[in-house]
Amino acid sequence: MSIDIDTARRVASLARIRVEEDALPELAQDFNAVLGFIEQLTEVDVEGVEPMTSVTPQRLKRRVDEVTDGNQQAKILKNAPDAREGFFAVPKVVE
Repeated sequence: MSIDIDTARRVASLARIRVEEDALPELAQDFNAVLGFIEQLTEVDVEGVEPMTSVTPQRLKRRVDEVTDGNQQAKILKNAPDAREGFFAVPKVVE
């Protein structure tokens, strides 16, 4: 796939990036270079390769999975325009 100047102009427009007309040929070349690199990556055989979280092996930190209320109810409800009995109060919308 090759990116021409019109396609580069359209991509810049979609990305809401202002690109001067004389810079469009260089932008198209840059897009083509990126696409060429992606094509190279598709040629690599990754069958059986485990995904990594880092370039160095490390164990992720774990914590106990326990449900809490966050102990911040009063702090959160302080910002509510109307709170009753520990909950947000909202107007009735269904009759």
